[in-house]
Amino acid sequence: MASKKTAPKPKPKAKTKTQPTTFWGKVKRFLFKAFIWFNIISIVLVLLFKFVPVPFTPLMIARSIEQKMAGKEMVCSHDWVPLEDISMNLQKAVVASEDGMFLKHNGFDFSAMNKAMRSNMKGKKLKGGSTISQQTAKNVFLWQGRSYIRKALEAYYTVLIELIWGKERIMEVYLNSIEMGDGVYGAEAASKHWFHKSANNLTKYEAASIAAILPSPRKYKAVGSSNYVERRKNKTLRVMRHVGKLNY
Repeated sequence: MASKKTAPKPKPKAKTKTQPTTFWGKVKRFLFKAFIWFNIISIVLVLLFKFVPVPFTPLMIARSIEQKMAGKEMVCSHDWVPLEDISMNLQKAVVASEDGMFLKHNGFDFSAMNKAMRSNMKGKKLKGGSTISQQTAKNVFLWQGRSYIRKALEAYYTVLIELIWGKERIMEVYLNSIEMGDGVYGAEAASKHWFHKSANNLTKYEAASIAAILPSPRKYKAVGSSNYVERRKNKTLRVMRHVGKLNY
């Protein structure tokens, strides 16, 4: 009888040595994951606020904390209303006062930015040159202050809202979110605070009065204004005459 041949035993697989992850490798992996999650969360938020009213902004929280720390009563007047319930006078007034190229630019007015930079370099009063889109991005998504990181994030969010929201939604969010007085946010709250009426009933002069204080809404008053604010009102009224129909 032929002897049975036994099958050769399989050789054990050689163990591959795994290289230990270095510290910088972990840092790179963390930063990459943070970058991906930041983009996902920011895009989801922008998509959400395209349809949902913005309930509060970082500035509202910061101002409330400031009031609490100063021992003052926490005041935050904010009433969201749709754009059709905000007077066209106010819409034209903020375009005339804050961003004359609002309907034409893609979020950035480089001409205004260069002009502001030249003015600041000459030692004149600091000017920002920010568009309504940039101001909206800053107010809704970011903290206050001046830094390169915040400006970079502002530019990022400006591009996002221009692409996803469009001009009409940007104007709606802007007029419902920006600071228009001490503890007063948005057109409806400001109209009631300064003129005791709804935002859809603002006259041209009243709209110009609110727009005139936007650079420093806690310092200036829309009613009983200083000479400086009165000059801003009159200038805004003059420019408003040349603002055509706002076809968003």
